[in-house]
Amino acid sequence: MSTSVRFKQLLASALVSASLCTTAFADTWRYAHEEYEGDVQDVYAHKFKEYIERESDHTLQIYRFGELGESDDIMEQAQAGILQFVNQSPGFTGALIPEAQIFFIPYLMPTNMDTVVEFFRTSKAINERFPQLYAEKGLELLKMYPEGEMVVTADEPVTSPSDFAGKKIRVMTNPLLSSTYKAFGATPVPLPWGEVYGALQTNMIQGQENPIFWIESGGLYEVSPNLIFTGHGWFTTASMANKQFYDALPKQDQQMIQRASEYAFNETLKHIDGLADRSLKKIQAADSDVTVTHLSEAQIDVFKERAELVEKTFTEMTGSSGKELLMQFKSDLAATE
Repeated sequence: MSTSVRFKQLLASALVSASLCTTAFADTWRYAHEEYEGDVQDVYAHKFKEYIERESDHTLQIYRFGELGESDDIMEQAQAGILQFVNQSPGFTGALIPEAQIFFIPYLMPTNMDTVVEFFRTSKAINERFPQLYAEKGLELLKMYPEGEMVVTADEPVTSPSDFAGKKIRVMTNPLLSSTYKAFGATPVPLPWGEVYGALQTNMIQGQENPIFWIESGGLYEVSPNLIFTGHGWFTTASMANKQFYDALPKQDQQMIQRASEYAFNETLKHIDGLADRSLKKIQAADSDVTVTHLSEAQIDVFKERAELVEKTFTEMTGSSGKELLMQFKSDLAATE
């Protein structure tokens, strides 16, 4: 046998072996989030999947809201390693990581999109401090990202804390959010998402808060038709991985996952640009009974005064860790603005 033929046989054998090795390490990873098809978290998840499957032999199976349970259920599955990836808002993670509730201090975050985006890109609190806090709970924080300005819906227009008196407002299962609506003059009612529409329909609650795209997507305006733009914050969410799973991956896979999260982040920002306006137009076209109230600066100032109580509650809940985080948060915001 000639040297040339022998070399070709060895090369072919090596290529087959390499192919088999690649196949052996190609896995199907599971990713669950909290929203419906086409919503912001679903867009992020599919862009993440797109990058993973383009750059590796791995595949990603995505589960939307309700397919594996509520938000608390998918977090438990992620911590147990049943899911490799999970997307969950600090509104629910706050019970696990108290410091994550910082996003629910009203009027701490700006509402201008360009400022919000720049803050998420450059904030030391988000990009350096939060990964440590999540790691302590067995989670590899991949990316925190904004979804949209928070909007309140109610059974009648609201322009002052006195208008909230006697109203039960649904909140996510996070103690600080309850403190916010107590400060605003309402009675907070923690409820999982699956119960919200029915509770509004039966007047068990008289209002709730969410980004406008979610109010449109979930049909909440049908049973809670008065939209109030209070300017008190943005809805934030986070994608993360089971840390034990992540740490066991080859370095190249870890780097690929980080690149995928950055790609998904950038693509999602494109998606949310103008999304609120488009969603509001859909709501107004679908239901002529909907009212839209934008609070004036003077009206917002009244709510801002009450927000100081919530900031105090946050530092009491989280101790020195929370105080340091809040200082860094404010420093990052000042640098951005």
